[in-house]
Amino acid sequence: MKKCDNRRGRLVRSIKPLALIAGLALALSACGSPSAAPPGQAGGGSAAAEGSGDKVVVGVGGQTLLTYLPTTLAQQLGYYKDEGVNVELQDLQGGSKALTAMIGGSTQVTSGYYEHTIQMQAKNQSIKAFVNMNLSSGLALVVAPKNEGTIKSIADLKGKNVGVTSPGSSTDMFVKYVLAKNGMKTTDASVSAIGAGSSAVAAVERGQVDAAVMLEPDLTVLATRIGKKPVVLQDVRTLEGLKAVFGTDAWPSSSLYVKTDWLAKNGDTAAKMAKAITRTLKYIDEHSGAEIAAKMPKAFAGGNMEQYASVIEDLKKTLSKDGVFSEAGTQAVLKTQRVANPEVGDKDIKLADTYTNEFTQ
Repeated sequence: MKKCDNRRGRLVRSIKPLALIAGLALALSACGSPSAAPPGQAGGGSAAAEGSGDKVVVGVGGQTLLTYLPTTLAQQLGYYKDEGVNVELQDLQGGSKALTAMIGGSTQVTSGYYEHTIQMQAKNQSIKAFVNMNLSSGLALVVAPKNEGTIKSIADLKGKNVGVTSPGSSTDMFVKYVLAKNGMKTTDASVSAIGAGSSAVAAVERGQVDAAVMLEPDLTVLATRIGKKPVVLQDVRTLEGLKAVFGTDAWPSSSLYVKTDWLAKNGDTAAKMAKAITRTLKYIDEHSGAEIAAKMPKAFAGGNMEQYASVIEDLKKTLSKDGVFSEAGTQAVLKTQRVANPEVGDKDIKLADTYTNEFTQ
């Protein structure tokens, strides 16, 4: 992977032409959090929500997205069962939906982005992450093909329209953060909701937005559709890019989190799930992308196992190896939220209440 010069706000990153089908590009994981505790989503059922022994319903914020691969792989490897917990995974196709389901009571655990714990504390709702899966959010800010000659730096985004999954999402927060980091106002560029998957790819390809924040596999699909490597202004898909943008080696994103009161009553179950995930992270570290792809549901490969395996091999570089949250990483996430999210702003956030390493150390 090529190292980027984010200090000048410009990057052209080499993206492998992996022609994953658009069906693999489902809703982006880290969507915005709900403003209040809403009704539960359908699907979990009241019995599941209340729990039955060690039965746990986990809402996943987009199960085919690679950022959540460990959640599914742990089930495919039989690790949840080995640890004595019966896990049911529900693909809710978006972090906001997964969070909403848990707050409403349809699920007990969310496989979603850690930043939601900070957002919800700012809204006086206590949730806590108990195992970390990823050291990066996996985002990249790309230029629409029609603007490659005019948008060459972050400064060139002034007055432009940037595509995000939805206002308030992690993609939106990323835009606001990089604008501020480059000495601009967070309002210097407007944002438009383009979703993820085929809708996001089409919006960028057709020039409906001037630039966009995207995740894999959407970036790969876009590269295939336009027949070349898209211009990337900021990129945290690599650890080098992560360091350049956030000044840290870790920016925890995909995690397992729960309501704090549930965790207090079900610590043993959480410990079993955390162990299953840490075992999975070790398996990923010790096996090739091809070996991992072979264990995943075949439908996730989009009809091309070789390409899927290649994407997984790239993903391995930013996955956690031990499931532990670092203080520097959580501080980096909080810093992003303070800059980009007015609902967090300068509120007194107690990071120690948003995560725990009790079950991974």
